[in-house]
Amino acid sequence: MIPITDNHIHLDRKGKGILAVKEFARAGGTHIILVSKPSWTLGMEITKPEDYEPVFEETISIAREINLSDVSVTAFPVLGVHPAEITVLSDRVGQTRAEELMISGLEIAQRFVCENEAIAIKTGRPHYEVSQSVWDASNRIMAYGMTLARDAGCAVQLHTETADAAVIADLAVIAKRSGISPGKVVKHYAPPLIHVFEREGIFPGVLAGKGAIESALIEGSRFMMETDYIDDPERPGAVLGPKTVPRRTLQLVDRFGEEVFWKVHKENPEQVYGIEIVV
Repeated sequence: MIPITDNHIHLDRKGKGILAVKEFARAGGTHIILVSKPSWTLGMEITKPEDYEPVFEETISIAREINLSDVSVTAFPVLGVHPAEITVLSDRVGQTRAEELMISGLEIAQRFVCENEAIAIKTGRPHYEVSQSVWDASNRIMAYGMTLARDAGCAVQLHTETADAAVIADLAVIAKRSGISPGKVVKHYAPPLIHVFEREGIFPGVLAGKGAIESALIEGSRFMMETDYIDDPERPGAVLGPKTVPRRTLQLVDRFGEEVFWKVHKENPEQVYGIEIVV
């Protein structure tokens, strides 16, 4: 049995929750990197830094429930502030206060990492058109998140615009300036540009859509696989369903062999996150 890890998955008690984990396990999945959801999707209104605590505690609680259940899946929490929060918060409290709140939220996420309640921090910048002012603020927030991860000795997951070679190079420059090793920076929702990521040092979490993993494997094995499953009852199966990573892996084992997937699903996440993938 090979380990099968989903590098970026969300769970929501209002959605499938643990049932999605059971689907993942039945399809052959063994480990999930469980990423905190945007605050507003949980019905939380952020008005002060401490308001992020229940958002993160919910992710930790779900991970703990999975790890204590009879489902043979291990969950590792990743906590952070979704970059789209700058739009949500700015509309309510103004951009300056929004930036302050998001930075405070990342500091709280770092505290949970330092208390061994989570393995990494999530940050990034909007994946949609924004003003130059919002873009600059988002880059400051993202760079600060990288610095917090550096100081905590953990990885950082980035949610950004669609990554091409120029975007990947830009993220690598910001990472180096922040003092974090690029190998601890994970581009979530990454395209299969494995050579480009390797050149820049950043680690891709390749979205396991049709044909993407085959394309990635042709270039190498320095990547992880993910679904970005959002567990929203109004958008079932979005972005990809929880069975996708295990199914895609097992479909490709015959063609590419098991060894490469031990690297993708065990060695790579162990190296990036400093965790242990045990099967």
